[in-house]
Amino acid sequence: MPDPDGRSRILILGGTAEARRLADAVVERHGVAVDLITALAGRLERRPTLGGRMRVGGFGGIDGLAGYLDAEKIDLLIDTTHPFASVMSRHAEEAAIRAGVPRLMLVRPAWRAGTGDDWREVDDLAAAAALLPSLGPRTFLTTGVGGLTDFAAVAGAWYLVRLMEPARAPLPLPRYETVVGKPPYDPAEERRLMEVHRITAIVSKNSGGAATEAKLTAARELGLPVILVRRPATPGGACVETVSEALDWLTRRL
Repeated sequence: MPDPDGRSRILILGGTAEARRLADAVVERHGVAVDLITALAGRLERRPTLGGRMRVGGFGGIDGLAGYLDAEKIDLLIDTTHPFASVMSRHAEEAAIRAGVPRLMLVRPAWRAGTGDDWREVDDLAAAAALLPSLGPRTFLTTGVGGLTDFAAVAGAWYLVRLMEPARAPLPLPRYETVVGKPPYDPAEERRLMEVHRITAIVSKNSGGAATEAKLTAARELGLPVILVRRPATPGGACVETVSEALDWLTRRL
């Protein structure tokens, strides 16, 4: 239902580069004809500048999100959260059903191995940690801070841990260094980083996208093995892979 000014109200569940691009594209194409809200979890200290309004903070589970959709009279919901944000996506699916709001998922394509890649795909971080003793002692962890305890008990292991922001407390690992940086990353710099730290294996989630793919290029060039954690299952419903497809879906429903 349009708001009192006749505008359609759209909620984007954000936190990714695709969310920022989509918000800007929606405002550029539809301008004041829409009331666009992008919701962010609020975990990062620096918040992006993007088109439309911004909402920061959680919703309080399925009930909270369904209540928000109803109270704010949201007409369309687009889930552009990270491919591994499976809990949020499941909540969005159920909340949209309860509130009767059309929902779309924008999920970037997963990475696929090519010629020269040495990849081992696993279902979770615990399985990744179990493979490390056979791949050498010095691992580049690019999985974020969640789940690091799975790697703490690997005998003789040393880790280079990539963080988006400096750690506020010691990490739950016996031997490690951290490197702080945000995408996009450069293949030459990634290669130099791996060479300087004498990396013997890389662990990553298969998040897809060009912004963080440079580590895979560098690993291929150096002949290093990569352990990739498979994505969780995507909830049902309409799903596209690109911002332009999401924008077209939205435009058809306005």
